[in-house]
Amino acid sequence: MEIQKVGIVGFGQMGTGIAQVSASAGYRILVRDVDQKFLDKGLARITKNLDKAIEKGKIATADKDKVLGNISTTISLKDFSECDIIVEAVVENMETKLELYSELDQIVKPEAIFASNTSSLSVTDMSAATNRQESFLGLHFFNPVHIMKLVEVVRTISTSDETYRKGKEFAESVGKTVVTCGDRPGFVVNRLLVPYLLDAVRILENGTASREDIDNAMMLGCGHPMGPLTLIDFIGLDTILYIGDIMFDEFKDSHFASPPLLRRMVNLGYLGKKSGKGFYDYTK
Repeated sequence: MEIQKVGIVGFGQMGTGIAQVSASAGYRILVRDVDQKFLDKGLARITKNLDKAIEKGKIATADKDKVLGNISTTISLKDFSECDIIVEAVVENMETKLELYSELDQIVKPEAIFASNTSSLSVTDMSAATNRQESFLGLHFFNPVHIMKLVEVVRTISTSDETYRKGKEFAESVGKTVVTCGDRPGFVVNRLLVPYLLDAVRILENGTASREDIDNAMMLGCGHPMGPLTLIDFIGLDTILYIGDIMFDEFKDSHFASPPLLRRMVNLGYLGKKSGKGFYDYTK
């Protein structure tokens, strides 16, 4: 079986990006979310991205029509029965994902591949909710998906060679560069990135430097396009806290422990750009 029809569960920021690049590569896409309003919002986001690409001369109007024509939507999981691969991009909550995979396993044809876009949770634990552990892997795309070139292909101890090959080839076929990693919290990117970001918060918290000086130091001294505190605001303080807690629970290493300042800011609702305030104020 070669992959032709792609099912995507969850049509938020990541799901829309995965749908866009997959449809652009010529795959037939079926997207599901729990309410039609989320599906409409996701299609509007893809349309906006394609319109920007047209303005910049990267694609033609006909290409936009072709991409949108490759995408169908549904609110029913039962419509996924004939998909060759299911890419899950729902909320980063293990209980929600386990319930979803248990239901999908009874609907989707036995030879189909299941792939989670999780950035931090155990892919192995998710696969245990199904009867297809050998056909289960992680495909961790990065935001914004239509721009970022990387996909982490996550192999569990049960992932078959054939499943890994097909997952890797699928990621490459939608224009991504693949890195392969085992199923450990943070995989490669977040395993390196999150401690760096947490250390930036610690430096601010203990008064070593101001937020502006911390960000400028890493941009001008290390050539980073964005300072660590600005990057946390972009990702979301709650997301960094959540991933840090998962990594600390796994490794029990203080390097992965979230600073009190980060936790208190999240408790106050300072989540970064999405809430209007984080380490910087975006309300203006």
